[in-house]
Amino acid sequence: MADVLPLVEARLRTTLGEPDARAAVTFLGTDRFEVLRFREGGIVRYATLGMSAQPMADPTAVVADPVAGPRVELLLSVRDGLADTDKVLRPLAVLAASPQVEGVVVAPGASLDVGEPLWPGAPFTSVLVAEPGGLVEDLELDEPLDPVRFLPLLPMTPNEAAWKRVHGAQALQECWLARGTDLRHPARASVSLE
Repeated sequence: MADVLPLVEARLRTTLGEPDARAAVTFLGTDRFEVLRFREGGIVRYATLGMSAQPMADPTAVVADPVAGPRVELLLSVRDGLADTDKVLRPLAVLAASPQVEGVVVAPGASLDVGEPLWPGAPFTSVLVAEPGGLVEDLELDEPLDPVRFLPLLPMTPNEAAWKRVHGAQALQECWLARGTDLRHPARASVSLE
C-alpha cells in the first residue's frame, strides 16, 4: 500500500499551487501534523497534512481498523492581510489531531471547538465542517482504502455555534447564504440569527 501523505500533498499542490509556508506540530502520543499555507488572489488557504495518514475509527469500536475508515484533511480559507491568521496553524493542528487524541470522527456538519480564538483577535473559537468536493477533489486511493476527503472549515462565532447546536448545520449555512455572509472575512461579525 502506498504512503498516503505524499499523494495528499501532491493533490494539494496540483489544486492550490506551491505552498509558501509550512509548519509542523507533534502532540504527545500522536503522529506529526503539518499545516501548509497557500496564497492566491487575496485569499490565504491553510491545509492540514497528516490527518489522513490513518483512517478515523468509530469511537465505539473495540479495536480500530488500521485500513478501513474515513480519511480527511482540513482546509481553511480567509481573506489575506486583514488579521494575523498565521496564528491559526496550531489550532488547525489540534483539530487535525482530534481523531487520534479524542477518538472523534470528523465529518461534514460537525462543530469543532478549540476553546480559544482561532487567531489573535478572532471572533471565532470554533468551525463548522462543510461538505467536501468544492475546492479540492477527493483523492481516490487503492482498494480497500477509503478516499481522502478535503473538508472546508467555516469559522463560527460563539452565537452561531450555539444556534447551530439547536437548529443544525444546514440551517446555519442557509442563514449565512440568505444574508450574504462573507465567511472568509477574518473579523466578520456574527450573523443575525432571527
